[in-house]
Amino acid sequence: MNMSNPFKFFSLSMVWLWMFIFALLPFCLIVISSFMKHDHLQIFQASVTIDSYKQLNNAVYFHIFEKSFILAGISTLLCLLLGYPFAYVIARMHGPWKNFLLLLVIIPFWTSSLIRSYALIAMIKTKGILNAVLLGLGILHEPMQLLFTNTAVVIGLVYNLLPFMVLPIMTNIERLDTRLVDAARDLGANRFTTFKRVIIPLTAPGIIAGSILVFLPSMTIFYIPDILGGAKSILLGNLIQNQFLVAQNWPMGAAVSVVLSLVLVLLIGFYLWATRGSKNRELLT
Repeated sequence: MNMSNPFKFFSLSMVWLWMFIFALLPFCLIVISSFMKHDHLQIFQASVTIDSYKQLNNAVYFHIFEKSFILAGISTLLCLLLGYPFAYVIARMHGPWKNFLLLLVIIPFWTSSLIRSYALIAMIKTKGILNAVLLGLGILHEPMQLLFTNTAVVIGLVYNLLPFMVLPIMTNIERLDTRLVDAARDLGANRFTTFKRVIIPLTAPGIIAGSILVFLPSMTIFYIPDILGGAKSILLGNLIQNQFLVAQNWPMGAAVSVVLSLVLVLLIGFYLWATRGSKNRELLT
């Protein structure tokens, strides 16, 4: 026990030091720079102001925020509709088939999402595999124009972020008390009622966690709209990237980042409130 305490202290110290240097300190610098004045010759001018936040009160920025929320919401909903049944099947399976399906979920993490996004172009472009198959089957008479549209952006987001929805839901379903499901069946509830009144509420923390893990990256991943959406698809991630790297307006980019961080805090607060309610329900049952 005496030997493990120094190692535990050292490990925790290294973790906290790493988080302070590479997470907390950069975020504090971003917050500070968001209140600085934009300077064309330097990164920013050491003059405290809220001009960057005032500039966000603009129809252009409101449109970007609105579009980002809509596309991120659609992507999250599609990931939930596709991911929940798949997560349920994996959680209820046993043996090698479960490991195989779980491997299919994890395999995308072995390849860069940037490379997978480029590979998706070969699938959805005008002369791509998808149009070739649909034309060959006679379903379409002319190729669809998917590439460089918002639909392509949503496809790319779902394609890259689906595992982040499946894994939290699967973990939550695995911990589901099946006795509650059996009790609902014994009381006369059919499959749909049991799923709606028992399974969904008990797996709500996993749904919320997966939704957060999908929703926030959907708004901030800048390369997917660039590759699949073209110049017309400007989301929050593209806005932050352009402000930092193209316009060299660090205060504005920092202000957008701070606003996005506040959205993250609100979502995490909602998750904690929802999981606390779920734990209280478990204690009552």
